[in-house]
Amino acid sequence: MATESVELLPPPLDATAEQPPLFDGTTRLYTYYSCPFAQRVWITRNYKGLQDKIKLVPLNLQNRPAWYKEKVYPENKVPALEHNGKIIGESLDLIKYVDSNFEGPSLLPEDPDKKKFFEELLSYVDKFVGTVFTSFKGDATKEAAPAFDYLENALKKFDDGPFLLGQFSLADITYIPFVERFQIFLSEVFKYDITAGRPKLAAWIEEVNKIDAYKQTKKTDPKELVEFYKQRFLAQK
Repeated sequence: MATESVELLPPPLDATAEQPPLFDGTTRLYTYYSCPFAQRVWITRNYKGLQDKIKLVPLNLQNRPAWYKEKVYPENKVPALEHNGKIIGESLDLIKYVDSNFEGPSLLPEDPDKKKFFEELLSYVDKFVGTVFTSFKGDATKEAAPAFDYLENALKKFDDGPFLLGQFSLADITYIPFVERFQIFLSEVFKYDITAGRPKLAAWIEEVNKIDAYKQTKKTDPKELVEFYKQRFLAQK
């Protein structure tokens, strides 16, 4: 695979920014560079080579434009995709939508067993995220362990590659933005290495980090993340 050129990222739009034209034929991904939910769709876009087909419109969520809620997406969240005269939200719906409605390599296997397991992984991800976030307020080393054990065991199911469905897929894209952040925070604050005793998880993280489509979306500053999570979860302890 040829080395991908690094995309020049547009600056985030704040409350003073003018609204881009709506439904003018341009496909737009409204995003926030540090949001793990939006990162899922960004990775999907990149992997399918859609940088010229889906334009990034980053927002400043701390000072977001009023027009976003009023005229674009009443939910006032990211990600949201503007495509074919409509606005679509929710990251898990969007990664499936982008994969099935745009050109580029498919991110879902044809194998029915893998498709079934993909749905199982999707159904668990909210519990995975919730379990780890809750652990921050208690004994994280003990309370977060079942979530990472689940991933370790999931990675044993298929042996035709290092990823959750063997080959890189929407399943990996679903989990990696959160694993990326949890690994940073648990290591820094709790001295907890999520890969200790979990060789499959360690190899998975290493392999995902070799994928250009993912590397280009790693814009979260570790120090800022740690401070943000401390304020959000540890201030109430």
